[in-house]
Amino acid sequence: MTSADLSGTLRVALVQLRSGREPAANLEAASALVREAAREGARYVQTPEVTNLMELDRQVLFGKLKEEEADETLKAFRDLARELGIFLHVGSLALKVAETKAVNRAFLLSPEGEIVARYDKIHMFDVDLGNGESYRESSAYRPGERAILADLDGIRLGLTICYDLRFPSLYRALAEGGASVLTVPSAFTRPTGEAHWHVLLRARAIENGAYVLAAAQGGKHENGRETFGHSLVVDPWGRVIAEGGTDPGVILAELDLKEVASARARVPSLSNGRRFEIAEPGQVSHLSGHLSVVRASS
Repeated sequence: MTSADLSGTLRVALVQLRSGREPAANLEAASALVREAAREGARYVQTPEVTNLMELDRQVLFGKLKEEEADETLKAFRDLARELGIFLHVGSLALKVAETKAVNRAFLLSPEGEIVARYDKIHMFDVDLGNGESYRESSAYRPGERAILADLDGIRLGLTICYDLRFPSLYRALAEGGASVLTVPSAFTRPTGEAHWHVLLRARAIENGAYVLAAAQGGKHENGRETFGHSLVVDPWGRVIAEGGTDPGVILAELDLKEVASARARVPSLSNGRRFEIAEPGQVSHLSGHLSVVRASS
């Protein structure tokens, strides 16, 4: 497959983890699975959100976080990508950017170990769940402000993280920017995962005629949090072509890039989409049987 040819195939792997509270142990576990994926012939390997650390205690979290240039996990993953000759997508690392503020940052690393792209998670998960769990991601993390596209052997990837999945306009913007593969490394909670994980990932694939790759955290973590797992590869027609369970492991799939053009030709929503304005109540009119939406004048 050349840099301009999207008619070939790409062997990919998702690494499912159960990250704990010690970055060194998480690195060891993730690295072993990345090596396994490379042995199975994966050209691209993705790890989940917060690969390096799952910690709810804010004081403990900031006691262990490092700035990007000092982070040993990132350095080790760059060396590993270079050693294995693969594209390694670190789904995200928690990194310090100030004394009391972190970022949830994804990295795409080249087979030479270079940083191809960085993406800071845009949408913060602030919620009170019915089972008594409460999360305030924005209390510790600074949100990103830019959507990011990256190039992998001529394939354009759209980078997102976890809660971003609930904001379809981000994925449409990435697809309109040329993304044929959308990535969603995640740490979905078990209740929300059971209810929405599959349907949301399949919807993002169908809406945009794109592959969706989502490596996940799964199981009961040291910090008491329980994540859903079920890492998924979804094809551009919305079919699940590979899926994990709840335990750590490697999920492999072969992407046939011709399927992207095929799905977009069958349902050309990317080219058929139109911009529109929103009307205030009572300020819409019907023309030739079609609804004309206009902005109400003052």
